[in-house]
Amino acid sequence: MNIDLKELTQLAPIFRELFKGYHVSRRDPELYAQLSNLQDQYRALFKALGYELICDSRGFYYFVPEQMGAQVNKTAQRLALFTFILVEHLADQGRDPLAVLDGGSLGRDELPPLLEKYRDLFLQAEVTTIEELEEKIMRRLNQLGFTGEENGVYRFLAPMHRFLDVCLSVQQDRDLAATLHSAQPLPTPVLLDDEPEDAIIILAEDEPDLSEEDALARAMAAERAVQEIDA
Repeated sequence: MNIDLKELTQLAPIFRELFKGYHVSRRDPELYAQLSNLQDQYRALFKALGYELICDSRGFYYFVPEQMGAQVNKTAQRLALFTFILVEHLADQGRDPLAVLDGGSLGRDELPPLLEKYRDLFLQAEVTTIEELEEKIMRRLNQLGFTGEENGVYRFLAPMHRFLDVCLSVQQDRDLAATLHSAQPLPTPVLLDDEPEDAIIILAEDEPDLSEEDALARAMAAERAVQEIDA
């Protein structure tokens, strides 16, 4: 493919944002429009440079990194865990998690009760205060293009589907495991620090006598999470 660099007028800002892990979506009209109009050229150019540009049909673009450091992995784990928590929290309130996380919003005033309700899970992500929740999770969601924030309201953007896909897949695996065996309490997703740094791992809590159905749910969830979220 012949690539005319003169046509790629947004090359520098596009590469800069993608390189730092940002997800370009309709929130960034100029960058998004050029990526959409010249998608093949950008993919070919970035491939030649050693980067894989993912063009998600739901309206966002991102790089798949070849390698990730421990800090990047920790951030990904925190964001994944937060998504799982939020999905359960919204469902408990009778709200449709998909409707909220797919273009909906969450008020900053909803964070304190969320932290209190799931304090034990947040501890796994080293989040113990509202300040840490906003700094380590909400701010990172905004920086990476998963949310937009204005006047104390967080609006979820199209890239949240990356985490939603994992949540829905894990739930399907749990439902399948429960159907194949017997109705048992489902394992709570937790994060393990000593797992490989190139994936998000969702595992069941350690139990002295892990049942067959819980073990199956754990294995299926872990495998699906590794496949779906790699950044």
